[in-house]
Amino acid sequence: MPRVPAPPFVSLSRCLAFCGALTVLVSCGGAASGDGAAGGAPGVPLGVTATAGSATSVHVMWNAVSVSGGVGGYEVYRGTTKVEEVPGARHMVDVTRLKPSTVYVFTVRARDKQGRAGPLSREVRATTPAAVAADRVAPSRPGGLRGRAVGSRAVQLSWSAASDDRGVVSYDIHQGATKIHSVGGNQTAAVVTGLRPGTRYDFTVRARDAGDNVSAASGSVGLTTPGTDDGRDTSPTGFRATTHRADGAYHLDLSWVPPRTDGVVTEYQIQLDGRPATSLVYGGPAPRDRAAEYSFYLGPKAGVSHRVRIRAKLPDGTWGGFSAERTVTTGA
Repeated sequence: MPRVPAPPFVSLSRCLAFCGALTVLVSCGGAASGDGAAGGAPGVPLGVTATAGSATSVHVMWNAVSVSGGVGGYEVYRGTTKVEEVPGARHMVDVTRLKPSTVYVFTVRARDKQGRAGPLSREVRATTPAAVAADRVAPSRPGGLRGRAVGSRAVQLSWSAASDDRGVVSYDIHQGATKIHSVGGNQTAAVVTGLRPGTRYDFTVRARDAGDNVSAASGSVGLTTPGTDDGRDTSPTGFRATTHRADGAYHLDLSWVPPRTDGVVTEYQIQLDGRPATSLVYGGPAPRDRAAEYSFYLGPKAGVSHRVRIRAKLPDGTWGGFSAERTVTTGA
């Protein structure tokens, strides 16, 4: 097990600091679709759409596919050529370096974690607009952004059209700082799905023209999905906590199994005695289907008891439920 000790005689309060934060894309797709048979390859991605984002880019989206063991990734094809590959947590991609005034055909297929590929989706078409020479003027910002929850896992947004000297080609919807959706320039409304019940989300919209100039963000709208989410389906399992003594001090050793999500969990928050103690952020590959381990400094005194539990930041950017709480005593 990797050890992450602090220097001897460092107080506990100095160790209770956050390591960082991570923003992950929220799903554009709707309910899981195209279920694969148990033990078989993934099914067909449904709900595939393609919208020109500029004269040289197209935004492709699809619904999540459900398969035993989880989706490992999605492949996006332009004609017969694979042009993009994204992790299983993502259900959208911007295909770039395209030609203006051109019709493109796209399909999507899923791969499971063993590498088995499912069938291709139906074909969808998008036509890039004509290029606009020397266009350096961005559209005006969209106005009047408003929204409402549509059930416990989706919201509906609407806004006033932006203006541009050459015309608005598309609108980008952002959750926080992350682009999560895109619609055509003739639309001033969108539905964002794949959300969690009882969770607050903040959205903004930006306009984009054929020259890929992007407007300033609209005003922000905050929406809370109704319902409750007790977190049991999103909490780490098999959580264990022990202590060991090294270099004259005690250290807390933790292990757990990551929650099963449609995507990889790369950040955890550890709570000690009812308050956040530290965050664990993976800079490289994160454990997914095997136990994760972490160790940090507690202090030099024996006989001190602590309560500890852990939760994961989910691929949609929200926190999952806490694990079961464990009690440990240094020197026990």
